[in-house]
Amino acid sequence: MRLGLSLGYQTAWSTPADHLAMAREADRLGYSVLWAAEAYGSDTVSMLGWIAGQTERIDLGAAVMQIPARTPAMTAMTAATLDTLSGGRFRLGLGVSGPQVSEGWHGVRFAKPLGRTREYVDVVKLALARQPVSYQGEHHQLPLPGGAGKALKLGFHPLRSDIPIYLAAVGPKNLELAGEIADGWLGIFLAPDAAGDQLAQIAAGRAKGGKDLTGFDVVASVPVVIGDDLDACADVVRPYAALYVGGMGSREQNFYNGIAVRMGYAEEAKLVQDLYLSRRPVEAAAAVPRDFIERTSIIGTREHVVRRIREYAEAGVGTLSISPYVGDLKSGLDTLRIVAEAYAESGVVG
Repeated sequence: MRLGLSLGYQTAWSTPADHLAMAREADRLGYSVLWAAEAYGSDTVSMLGWIAGQTERIDLGAAVMQIPARTPAMTAMTAATLDTLSGGRFRLGLGVSGPQVSEGWHGVRFAKPLGRTREYVDVVKLALARQPVSYQGEHHQLPLPGGAGKALKLGFHPLRSDIPIYLAAVGPKNLELAGEIADGWLGIFLAPDAAGDQLAQIAAGRAKGGKDLTGFDVVASVPVVIGDDLDACADVVRPYAALYVGGMGSREQNFYNGIAVRMGYAEEAKLVQDLYLSRRPVEAAAAVPRDFIERTSIIGTREHVVRRIREYAEAGVGTLSISPYVGDLKSGLDTLRIVAEAYAESGVVG
């Protein structure tokens, strides 16, 4: 298992300069990859392109580039360009986002996400391989029937035609699809003690192509708070957990709420969602069970960090991507260093 850094996206309390400083420190400390996100604010591509020119060894991951935001051909062009500019350090993470962002921000219907994802990845792979992009699916037709278009191929030779593709997947069918068509999985709220079922679903997808989990990268994005007071550490993570479990999506369709339900928190997840959707986010955060936070985060002393690193490795995680939940840059840099030292102490093989 290797270490990664999840930078997220730009917020009211972060700056590009801070993210760059974190990226460069992670690079110096030997972290394997950093991931940048997008929702409906800062975009992944600009951040990664900027960071690529100011780092040396660390891989640059999109977590994720939103499928409804770009055509698959544009995504292939972007991936090939970022990978070439960075000397082969790019990892392409893809996700369908959610109904509110897909339909409200991008104007793309969210229906049939599994089929859309499969076709999207097909076209991306075709383009990266510099094959003429001729594809007739339910969601993507290239060239458009009856028009003047012709099947084109990528107009330059990329550094790699096999750029690793990761899927952000939550539900069982999505996990199976990730195993079938991708090189890795971007997991959120991944608890080591509950990972078995999820990995079994990925393994089922791998088996469709005659493969096992060998070489498939399971990425866990994990909040990290270092401190002696577990209650205080958990309180730092609560707003994030409440936002996702309670507010990401509608009452009828919230994938992260579904994770909590499958982990055994059906009543608690409903309460958090009811409070959050009633515009009571502080109460929603307080209602998140500490046990849920402890299972899906790394909080506590350095000794806790060492133990949790071992637990994630034993659960089958290939990349432990930490999200330092801190109030200032110095604390973030300190967290990167403490986790790197704990990783070395854990004896986990990278």
